Amino acid sequence: MLAISRRLRLPYTIVLVLAGMGISILVEQHPQTLGRLHTLGISSDLIFLVFLPTLVFNTAFSLETRSLRHNMGAILTLAVPGMILSTALIGLIVAWGTGIPLLPALLLGAILSATDPVAVIALFTRLGAPQRLTILVEGESLFNDATSVVLAGILIAALATGETRWALAWDGTLEFLWLFVGGVVLGLGMGRLVGWLIGWLRSDPMITLTLLLALPYLAFLLAEHTLGVSGIMAVAAAGLTLAGWGRTKISHDARAHAENQLGLLAFFATSLIFLMVGLAMAPQLLLQHWQALLWVVAAMLVARAAMVFGLLPLVGRLPGSLPIRLPYQVAIFWGGLRGAIALAIVLGLPPFPFHDLFVALTMGAVLFTLLVHGLTIEPLVHRLGLDRPTLGDRLVLLEGKLLAHDRARQRIPELQAVGGFSRTIARRLQAECDLAMTQARRAIEELRQSGLDPAEERKLLFLRTFGQEQMIYTQMYQMGHLSEGAFRELMLVLAMQIDAVRHHGTFAHIKGHAMQRWKEQRLIRPIANIPLFPTSREWLRTQRIVRFYEEVWGHYQGSGNVLRFLDNLKGLESIPPTVVEEVRSHYRHWFDHAAEQLDRIGDQFPEFSGAMQERMGKRLILTAEKEVTEEQLARGLLPPGAAETLTTGLERQMEQLRGTAAGLLPDDPLTLLGQLPIFYEVSDKELQLLADQVRVLTLGEGQTIIQEGERCKNFFIVARGVVRISRTHDDHWERLGVCRTCPIPLLGER
Repeated sequence: MLAISRRLRLPYTIVLVLAGMGISILVEQHPQTLGRLHTLGISSDLIFLVFLPTLVFNTAFSLETRSLRHNMGAILTLAVPGMILSTALIGLIVAWGTGIPLLPALLLGAILSATDPVAVIALFTRLGAPQRLTILVEGESLFNDATSVVLAGILIAALATGETRWALAWDGTLEFLWLFVGGVVLGLGMGRLVGWLIGWLRSDPMITLTLLLALPYLAFLLAEHTLGVSGIMAVAAAGLTLAGWGRTKISHDARAHAENQLGLLAFFATSLIFLMVGLAMAPQLLLQHWQALLWVVAAMLVARAAMVFGLLPLVGRLPGSLPIRLPYQVAIFWGGLRGAIALAIVLGLPPFPFHDLFVALTMGAVLFTLLVHGLTIEPLVHRLGLDRPTLGDRLVLLEGKLLAHDRARQRIPELQAVGGFSRTIARRLQAECDLAMTQARRAIEELRQSGLDPAEERKLLFLRTFGQEQMIYTQMYQMGHLSEGAFRELMLVLAMQIDAVRHHGTFAHIKGHAMQRWKEQRLIRPIANIPLFPTSREWLRTQRIVRFYEEVWGHYQGSGNVLRFLDNLKGLESIPPTVVEEVRSHYRHWFDHAAEQLDRIGDQFPEFSGAMQERMGKRLILTAEKEVTEEQLARGLLPPGAAETLTTGLERQMEQLRGTAAGLLPDDPLTLLGQLPIFYEVSDKELQLLADQVRVLTLGEGQTIIQEGERCKNFFIVARGVVRISRTHDDHWERLGVCRTCPIPLLGER
């Protein structure tokens, strides 16, 4: 079916529904040979318990969480207030046009308000639609599924009790909040738990994969059948937690394998759902209720238009929100297909007078959106111009083409060096590369003249260098040169800069770690100053230095790599040299600043700096040993069992060195006191008594030991680092001197 859909250029789900309908017609015509296919059916339990957890989790796990977070206002507006508005409008229109009582009509509205954009998302991906449009459509579907299920459950309970008083709306609102928020909290907790387990068992990819595949079903069953909250919301929250916070817990290989397995399961689930939908379609039943179906379709269109064109413009006016352009609104309106959730809810309805009618109307509505919306969304996207890349995207594509042909031209002599390769063919290939590079340069120049100003090019180049930094930080984390905390801090600061440049065109040139400093000032430092548990206080102070060193080291490596990246770009002459040089000057400044900070830490804490560098060197050696072991296994030089044993041992050693602190900085009070001239004549026993009273204190740069005018009876010894002595004079700081490494003492009281 997938091959047929690609050949016909039709959405895969539509081909499945049509195939199912065709099979259903054949069964009717040949009941004796194909009659057993009548026993195949789609049930609510099959969708909810088997298919839905995988589909929802795969969607959440594959979402780009940062883009989702930036568009969360619009997504939640469509998913919660928009869903309630859609439910009310569909219910009112259907009740007025068909004579169905209002409460059952509202239930039908809740069922038909949930969207299923599987076909639309696949189309957006193929056409290269903007990422923001894809996030809006997919994010809305992820959250409004839960809203639809919760609303339908509340209305089903109202129908069962026969209560129609509007005074029950308050109870329904509280129940909705409990189900929705409770599902989110449960999903976040389970996602955190599984992420912690994966991080703890990082060296076992099979356990990682098992946990990821089991999580959606465990979250759904625990939510629905134990705690009584929204299972869909729990699965979605768990998937989003692992897609964002848990991303660093999962190794690269395990994540790629898990994404493939989840994608395969989602593909099978989608295929079976829509194939069985086609099998279950009864054309005679749809024709029997065609008038009511027309009212339902009209109500869906009116409600969808009201929620999209009425609510989204209001969201765009909120402070900090990005406006959603009219072409996006039109695509979101027409891309609201219905599918698995609507069918699961309607098939799971308890017996009541409108049960069969609602099943027929829901299937007809799903079929209408699949055939009408699904077959016309592609020309609509093309008409709106949403499949055309922006100027920046076109520039990146052309520069990529230029870089690829330049690299290919440089590698052609390698073919000749091996021998047996025709010089004539080599010269022809080089000429083709030269022609392609000339055409790419000409296209880039035309693009610049058509409206790409230097400011836009500078923004695009910064985004490319930020992407290069992200790649370097990820590699350093995967190799164990960065701890998880340092990696998260670097990526957070970088993400904030990317968002500022992309959305506002501005950039903060200070490459500091503001978030970490804020946490130190607001959280860590007050705890560290509590006069309890001195060992814990010292551990906290040491951890701050460890984290700072790793962040500076990562920044140093990332900036240096970007400088080399910019040198390669400069040689291509595809970007104006002035733009490259401007960006390069910023990175040179950041690189020099990081180098200065590393030198300063090395001067202040030489043992610590050396220990960190030794740890990195050991991991490099272990990484090389692992790569050689894998190469020997691939060549058949090592048996699989021996290779697995070696690899497991190396991974265990690498994990022990991953992001570990250097420990408390080694300070032997007895040795330090013995180095001071004033204690030369003191006996060993008395010196030991003094050493027992010594307390180790680790301070970061800029922290104060003693303030002017403060009375202190402590005696300080500078074990390592630099201590500056200053005083205020005429409202200015006057430096009096500098104390360096032991044995120079500081007296706290004269």
